Amino acid sequence: MRIDMKLPKPDALGGDRLTRLGEVGAAAERSGYSGLWSAESSGDPFLPLVPAAAATEQLQLGTAITVAFARNPMSLAYTAHDLQLLSSGRFLLGLGSQVRPHIERRFGMPWSQPAARMREFIEAMRAIWNTWNTGEKLDFRGDFYSHTLMTPFFSPAPSPSGPPKVYLAAVGDKMTEVAGAVCDGLLPHPFTTERYLREHTLPTAHRGLASAGRTLADFSVSFSGLVVSGRTEEEMERARDGARAQIAFYGSTPAYHSVLETHGWGELGRALTELSKSDAPDRWTQMGKLVDDEVLDSFAVVAEPDRLGTAIEARFGDIVDRFSFYAPYDHDPEIWLPAIEHLRQTGPATRSTSK
Repeated sequence: MRIDMKLPKPDALGGDRLTRLGEVGAAAERSGYSGLWSAESSGDPFLPLVPAAAATEQLQLGTAITVAFARNPMSLAYTAHDLQLLSSGRFLLGLGSQVRPHIERRFGMPWSQPAARMREFIEAMRAIWNTWNTGEKLDFRGDFYSHTLMTPFFSPAPSPSGPPKVYLAAVGDKMTEVAGAVCDGLLPHPFTTERYLREHTLPTAHRGLASAGRTLADFSVSFSGLVVSGRTEEEMERARDGARAQIAFYGSTPAYHSVLETHGWGELGRALTELSKSDAPDRWTQMGKLVDDEVLDSFAVVAEPDRLGTAIEARFGDIVDRFSFYAPYDHDPEIWLPAIEHLRQTGPATRSTSK
């Protein structure tokens, strides 16, 4: 299993951000991480990967995620192609759709049929890369995007490593099927459980894979999983509280209630939603208290640092090939080193949806 790291926001680094971003990448590579992922939140997701690429040799560099519908296939194809060249083939393009209000009101871009649009977006981007890498005439005509012009002046040099691998963040069934049909990997939402991944997410992705004549063996699942760990009981308790609060926050969103309902916890989801809409000044604290140990243990891997790697392997080793630590609480990053070392030494497992 590959262990990846989420890149801190540039504004959280202070000082010389470009230099610091390179240092973060180099340190991640030395610590044994396989990949470094940059998110699109309060800044551009691609620029932080430039100094990280220059400071590393083997570390893969990805976006988790970049908002596809804020762009068009051609503009994103150029950026991804440049990063693939800059990193000598180490770039992973992680895409997401965002939600309609952000696409229309923040980015001022069109929104319709997100799953169908995303599939065509990726197919168009692949057609553009194919033109650049093979010289084949560009002639992509779809319902949402059309790309039929590419002259030598605007065509970049081919990528010796081929096009970047494409990952897709998906929550709903339709988008998950798109990931299986046209992508190299899936980025499941952190608000999930082992049971939901096995019984719902991966079978849905498999339908998409089957439509393209592929299997899970041809597909990557990169999961940012909740973890609860600490060197002392005080640290463990602080980690539990942080994870409970994050689970409660996600669980208050009706779109995510299907995960809770799989476990028979639909009433918890409705209670969290109702409390989140209340005027109670301590509602977020009260919401966290609704998450009991059974729910916590289902959503988070709970283990001391020396047992964490074994616990992650036992839960996800046969269904997830990339894992990053999602720890919504203050912690020392070195706490993950024993788990990284353990998981690096595990061989590839047979990929399946059942245990």
